[in-house]
Amino acid sequence: MSDEGELSGDFMRAIGKQVKLLRERAGLTQKELGDRLGYGEDLVSSIERGRRVPQAEFLRAADELLNAGGLLKAVIEDIEKAKAKARVRHPAWFRDYARMEREAVEINDYSCHDIPGLFQTERRIRALYEMRKPLLGEETIEQRVTSRLARQEILTPWPPPMITSVIDESVLRRPLGGAEVHKEQLDHLSHLAGLRNVELQVMPTDRSEHAGMGGSFILLTPKGKPQVGYAEVQGSARLSTDPEEVRILAARYGSLRAQALTMRESLALIKNMLGEQ
Repeated sequence: MSDEGELSGDFMRAIGKQVKLLRERAGLTQKELGDRLGYGEDLVSSIERGRRVPQAEFLRAADELLNAGGLLKAVIEDIEKAKAKARVRHPAWFRDYARMEREAVEINDYSCHDIPGLFQTERRIRALYEMRKPLLGEETIEQRVTSRLARQEILTPWPPPMITSVIDESVLRRPLGGAEVHKEQLDHLSHLAGLRNVELQVMPTDRSEHAGMGGSFILLTPKGKPQVGYAEVQGSARLSTDPEEVRILAARYGSLRAQALTMRESLALIKNMLGEQ
């Protein structure tokens, strides 16, 4: 297996079919399996369809719970070898950022247009690429969905990076992909907000002061390296290592967190939105 396309193809579908067969034999739904293992239903569904690479922790836990007799554990080494050789197909302009993101010990994200990529469900990701103009080909869509889901793997290894996020309320009220996809996305955010390494805050629309009117941006702290800033607009990206520019972004982000709802208030708002669906 020489690239991410192969890693997410027949091999991953075969593993997904094994997980599905064992789950159904145990009489569990995808949601029930996810709840017992500490994962979301969306992730279980993605693994069973071969669209997401299962982490070793998931396979070990599922093997025990489903009495697989080592069947799922046996493929862990093959997956790790394949991943080591895989070439994630991010657009060329995004690859430097993606590499630094994998090495980050801390990620601070302010989003005023969409849910951060690390937090998006598979169906929302797919909807975003399907509505892209000019239109993307089916193969390109599949590659980019796979690549974005692969980025989310940094949420699961130990120790995970510390991730803080401020999201504009307007983003959470925009039902991209339709009502069902939107509800699934809000539910996923409420799950992520419960993780110890994730601090999620919402910037309400009624604030009279807002430090983020210049647009979305990300602050990354790679292990053993200085913090960097990242921003993109209309397909153009800028990665900043200039200490003064990064300092300004960091100060701006501090103001955003102070102006936003607290984490508890933010989670309550998201749950209220779910109740409105």
